[in-house]
Amino acid sequence: MKTRRTLLTVLAPLTALGVLTACGSGDASTETIKAEGKKGGNGINLSPEQNRVHTPEVAALAARLPEAVRKRGTLNLGVSATSNPPLAFHATDDRTLIGVEVDLATLVADALGLKPEFHPVSWENLFVGLDSGKYDAVFSNVTVTEERKDKYDFATYRLDDLAFEAKKGSGWTVKGPEDVAGRTIAVGSGTNQEKILVDWSERNEKAGREPVDIKYYQNTSDYYLALQSGRIDGYLGPNPVAAYHVLSAGQTEIVGTFSGAGAGLQGKIAATTKKDSGLVAAYAAAIDHIVENGTYGQVLKRWGLGSEAVTKSEINPPGLPRTKN
Repeated sequence: MKTRRTLLTVLAPLTALGVLTACGSGDASTETIKAEGKKGGNGINLSPEQNRVHTPEVAALAARLPEAVRKRGTLNLGVSATSNPPLAFHATDDRTLIGVEVDLATLVADALGLKPEFHPVSWENLFVGLDSGKYDAVFSNVTVTEERKDKYDFATYRLDDLAFEAKKGSGWTVKGPEDVAGRTIAVGSGTNQEKILVDWSERNEKAGREPVDIKYYQNTSDYYLALQSGRIDGYLGPNPVAAYHVLSAGQTEIVGTFSGAGAGLQGKIAATTKKDSGLVAAYAAAIDHIVENGTYGQVLKRWGLGSEAVTKSEINPPGLPRTKN
């Protein structure tokens, strides 16, 4: 494989998007951010006073819960403490948990007549918590995979999409491998999107086109600085992160979106619970309810993620294929 891959700094997981608020313009009175030059609208509320969307309890949905959970009256929810905006992150007080995952989980708890209690932990401890029964569910951008279905049940609530982000006004559209031939693209190491980009580069070479020059950076802010300076043509990452950056910074644009599962399968994000816990059907029914009453759409619109909406929750749909040993 001749794919050009350049390591610019020590490889590390993507960190929180501190660059986002620096690139946008803040409103000190309302603690919102808006894209540069954007007039009107509510911007993105980063304050602890979220005015979060709520929905009334539905008795028929609550009746689907295991008796022990109904009597307890709370829903213990795991979320990743290292998520990037707009998934789950801290408000301007550095204490209040906000984000699209928090909002959607709150709506599900509302519909089931339960009080949500969020537990921010490291990614691996989300699954440890599920295995031990500490968490009733995880709402943390978890993709359905065939391997995970061995241990967990899933109720889908959002599409799993990736996005190519480029400098605003690039005039570039990405529809397939040929559109990235000879381009310099940044991607996170060890991610699903890296696998897709490497595969596209190999396909380009086999077709007689130039490979992709793949670059890596340590921090998300470094990716965006490289994009603005023209050192890279684009950045391939999770669509929610890209959509948030476009909305808040106003300096970039999304030039193509693709399933996080690759060609032939739409990846899906789901509420995740321990297998046979008796909770997944209640979660799916609650998600269907908030989709139907419109509160689900309000939350996605609030965070700029309308393109990832589902029309119905699926229980344990086909997931990403098993990893070949």
